[in-house]
Amino acid sequence: MKTEDLVSLLAAGVPAIDHNVSAKRFSRAMLCGGVGSTVLMAIVYGVRPDIGAAMKTPLFWIKLALPLCLTLAALLATARLSRPGVAVGRAWAALAAPVLAVWIATLVLLWLTPSDARLPLVMGSTWRVCPRNIALLSVPVFITVFWAMRGLAPTRLRLAGAAGGLLAGATAAVAYCFHCPEMGVPFWAVWYLLGMLIPTLAGVALGPRLLNW
Repeated sequence: MKTEDLVSLLAAGVPAIDHNVSAKRFSRAMLCGGVGSTVLMAIVYGVRPDIGAAMKTPLFWIKLALPLCLTLAALLATARLSRPGVAVGRAWAALAAPVLAVWIATLVLLWLTPSDARLPLVMGSTWRVCPRNIALLSVPVFITVFWAMRGLAPTRLRLAGAAGGLLAGATAAVAYCFHCPEMGVPFWAVWYLLGMLIPTLAGVALGPRLLNW
């Protein structure tokens, strides 16, 4: 048998490589997890009764932009950390940019606000439950995202777990925006980010166990 014939014979049984496997897995994960978080929000907390009027204000869309931008940046970072040897690159800057923007806006607003009104602006009326609610809503996305990551052979397990947890928390915060009545930027800068931090830390702790392959 000639060498060319042997190579052809061996190659005949090799299945074609799907180069879009990462995109397919994360598309399924985000669709199922996002729908799960939204339905959970509607059932457990309910959509705010004035959502129609709220959506007509620019401030609502600014509020929604924070977790939405973090979701997109965390998705990019998570997808890259799910594959061996792939650099995260500019995804770190994309993650930092919305956080930095909301913190700068918070500092400016607090500086312009009378001192006796600053604390109520930060605390709002739902600070006790906001982080917990976001963490609860992140559970469906956490499950689906970690399913997607596990099938892609990540190697930096704690870092990948953190990115996956942040992705879950940010997606949950997007859904939570349709329930939460808080419209103050300082409130989002503290309590929304704290709510996203909870699943992020859970991802760090559980990453080595859930993503090990």
